[in-house]
Amino acid sequence: MILGKIFGKISTNNFKFVATHETKKFEYLQVYHKVYGYVLSQVIDLVREEDTTLANCSVIGYKDENNKIKGIRIPFEPETEVLRAEDEFIKEIIRLEEDKKSAFVGRLEGRDIDIHIDLNKLLTKHVAILAKSGAGKSYTVGVLLEEIMDRKIPLLIIDPHGEYSELKEPNNDEKQKLESYGLEPKSYSNIKEYGDSNLNSNLRHLILNNSLLPEEVTHLMPSKPSGTQIGLLYSAIKHLDTINFINILFELEKEENNAKWALINNLEYLKNLELFGENYTNHNELIQSNNCSIINLKGIPPDVQEIIVYKLLKDLFEKRKQNKIPPFFTVIEEAHNYCPERSFGETKCSKIIRTVASEGRKFGMGLCVVSQRPARVDKSVLSQCTTQLILKVTNPNDLKSITGSVEGITSESEQEIQNLPIGTSMVTGVTDTPLFVNIRPRKTKHGGVAVDILEESSVVFEDKIADFESQDLLPIITPRTSLNDLKIMSQEEIKQINNVLIPCVLFLCKNQNQEFNILMDKTTGEIVVDIEDYKTKKLPSLAGLSKNEIGVLRFAHTQKKGFLEEDLIKKGASLDITSLLDELIKKKLLIIDENKYFLSEDYIFSNLSKHACFEKINYVNIDYNKLSEEKLRTDNLKEKLSKFCSVEDQNECYLLRYEIIR
Repeated sequence: MILGKIFGKISTNNFKFVATHETKKFEYLQVYHKVYGYVLSQVIDLVREEDTTLANCSVIGYKDENNKIKGIRIPFEPETEVLRAEDEFIKEIIRLEEDKKSAFVGRLEGRDIDIHIDLNKLLTKHVAILAKSGAGKSYTVGVLLEEIMDRKIPLLIIDPHGEYSELKEPNNDEKQKLESYGLEPKSYSNIKEYGDSNLNSNLRHLILNNSLLPEEVTHLMPSKPSGTQIGLLYSAIKHLDTINFINILFELEKEENNAKWALINNLEYLKNLELFGENYTNHNELIQSNNCSIINLKGIPPDVQEIIVYKLLKDLFEKRKQNKIPPFFTVIEEAHNYCPERSFGETKCSKIIRTVASEGRKFGMGLCVVSQRPARVDKSVLSQCTTQLILKVTNPNDLKSITGSVEGITSESEQEIQNLPIGTSMVTGVTDTPLFVNIRPRKTKHGGVAVDILEESSVVFEDKIADFESQDLLPIITPRTSLNDLKIMSQEEIKQINNVLIPCVLFLCKNQNQEFNILMDKTTGEIVVDIEDYKTKKLPSLAGLSKNEIGVLRFAHTQKKGFLEEDLIKKGASLDITSLLDELIKKKLLIIDENKYFLSEDYIFSNLSKHACFEKINYVNIDYNKLSEEKLRTDNLKEKLSKFCSVEDQNECYLLRYEIIR
């Protein structure tokens, strides 16, 4: 349909036309250019003068030979006809194709055109979601989280208001509206919510790693220590093998310097928060494929929230750099409270958030910052967010901050941000041109107070995550022998080879200053001593043994060639030693062969390092036929292993076994 003809002053970016047919604001146009062919444009504003309606328009561009949008370099001719753009032409120019790697976020303003954003592109750029209070930030975040969870990407949500727990509930209130978008209500069961279980019994209790670096200790203190106090602190901890609050306090008590009392008060405060512990929340429990972990900070004082966010992000960032957890995406709500602009002061977590924003994409740690006060968010963090979802903003300082940090925002766009209706967002960065999008309804129940729609979460997985699809990204330890090797070496015909995944824990252990890894099976509680042929050994349970029984086992350990009853009697054992030996045989701790007794080879009694696992965990997409049932908890296995060595760290994983059917 012809809407009018161009007149007046014409530039390569803007033009006007007199609307002779009904024209709406944000209407998409196609205008023929004698050099570039049809060019996509958009109505930015409408002005009525008596009986005439003037449309102010901006030029979006045309598709060049490389399939990219280019702006025109020669203005349109006067009197050129302006047509209402056809849907197919809009799709061709701004590339809104749907595929398995795209996220359905809504429909183009004024058109029945679904907007599918390329998740691979979205997840390689940090994201900022900015809007005034009540404009629908949390609602929009929920839409994007649904799309990301559908693709099983690991998620971590810093939730200061407890708004995101409703992701576990279906949105039955908007069922009819969802149907109009071809969707239906849905709930997600793969959500774990952590926080202070004393405030909310429905939460898993969050415990932070009690092992600290010296610089972490000083950073976490409520008041900044003086130079003298720092020197005293470092003197107290320089001989500690494990740096934690209890050990430091014990060492400080020995000092005679009166400067220690301020340090002791600070450390006592941190210890009494009960945030830190040896049995801390496993990082591989927080971050795993097809899992969303919500850190619910509702009701927790702001200074304590800062400590939690700092320690959690720092540890997870280090784990990610070491490839000990899979690539994941982090959403930080009310980001201005955790990484404020420096003129508003520093928080304990400001520095680590700046680090993640600047370096996270190199290591597969994505970041989405959500804020109702863009002017108060650290500019260095905002500048790293190359994708923005901008809802209604009216505060002049916030508008100035947005226009200063977002590329491509024109004076007209700035004006439109102030007038955006609820449920409409300007999306920039993931498309070649800014789009005004009506956000789709959520499939899950909205937990926030404001009922709005818009926002996006994106992650940063540059080289690490080129193909995030709907597959599991699992931490796997694989045998060195491949499937092809098995087929070549087999002397018999193989009908089928099944991939079986066994849930395990890889423990980092330390004994006499020697570090080594021990792999334990979570289905049996046994140590895997041979990955290739899947052989395991048990750790003896010493709790139920008598003093005499433990003495016999220690003696047996020294007798590599076995021993006789007489040998024990010569060492001072009771003449009636037979019943004790029979009991140890019954418990399968000893075996007898030709009247000689030996330690059972089914158990490991010492030298754990001889059974170390040297294979590394890799995060891969894998097709498997069977998944063994997990029967034992990591903390129980850790407690058992701790009786034989010092456990420094643990990583949950799966061991791949090949089940051969002949």
